[in-house]
Amino acid sequence: MVHGGPFPATSDPRSTSVGSLAIQRFLRPVSYQDFPEALLPPALQDANPFAIRRRVDGRTEA
Repeated sequence: MVHGGPFPATSDPRSTSVGSLAIQRFLRPVSYQDFPEALLPPALQDANPFAIRRRVDGRTEA
């Protein structure tokens, strides 16, 4: 079922602009390497104010 939307949803019957498979078409990796600390979102700053579990230099930290 083709619901329309951005290319290729309107011209390719194998893909659609809705549903879980469509998410992969619109994802884009983002890198913050060498980004100034003051401009990072709070969750990515070294202080980690939200205590999000994350992996830094191969170590898991909270």
